[in-house]
Parts: sequence; C-alpha cells; structure tokens
Amino acid sequence: MMRPVTVADAQQLVAIYNYYVIHSIVTLDLVPFSARDFEEKISSISSRFPFIVYEENDEILGYAYASTFRTKPAYNKTVELTIYLKHHALGKQIGKKMYSELIQQLKAENYHVLIGGLTLPNEASVKLHEGFGFEKVAHFKEVGYKFDKWHDVGFWQLTIN
Repeated sequence: MMRPVTVADAQQLVAIYNYYVIHSIVTLDLVPFSARDFEEKISSISSRFPFIVYEENDEILGYAYASTFRTKPAYNKTVELTIYLKHHALGKQIGKKMYSELIQQLKAENYHVLIGGLTLPNEASVKLHEGFGFEKVAHFKEVGYKFDKWHDVGFWQLTIN
C-alpha cells in the first residue's frame, strides 16, 4: 500500500538510500546518511511537498517525493522528483505505481513542471521517466565523480498543468 511518509520511517528509508550510496552510481552521494539525517529530510520535505512510501507487510519497499527544483520564487511551480526502491524490490512495478500516485498529487496541487535528474547510465530510471512522458532536456558530461570514475547526469522534464 502507499501512504504518506512519517518520521518513524526514517530508519527504513535510510537503509534503502544508503544501499545506493555504497553500491551504485544512482546517487552521487559518497557518504552514508544517519537515521537522524533522514528524520530531518522527512520533516523538511513533507512539510512542503508530497512524500510517499510503498509498504508491504510493515516493510517499506520504496519511497518517492517532490522537492525544490531551485530556490528563486519564479520556480515555485517546478519540482524535482526523487524515487528509491529497495534493491530486491526492483522489477515489480512499484516505481511505476509510486510515480503515478506522486504525479497525481502534484497535479492536484497545481504544479506545472516535474524534473527528474539521473546519473547515467541508468536504464531503469530512464525507462520509468519516459514511460510517463518525460523528455530528456539536458545531458551534462562527467560532472560527478564516484568509484574512481566520472559520471554523466541527465535531466528529464514533464509538463503536467
């Protein structure tokens, strides 16, 4: 089931995220986060934007949220989306269900443009975004350095209202 995030979810969310910090280029963070870091993130983001989790049998299998794209007031109706799934839950269409719900909430709140920023290559995330009609609008070459290698970052955009 999908539900709004709570601060009590921090430990499960940080475990999902830190897997990617340690094992992949999906995030370009280099140092794992603490549960306290995620408590602060949850409080800050969920007070302003939709932030949902996908849960089965009391286990959170993924989370997704919208956040500030840029801080200038002219960007207030544009948000950046983030989604992470527990690594063993990939391929079960959970990401698709979560993005569908998140996009519906953002439409209801009258947001105009959604942005997805992806470290490349990331075939699964590209497929998820393009499946919802996002179009690639930018490609920055070798802007992130992780695991002794330079990585590209791409941005996908969807206009919803």
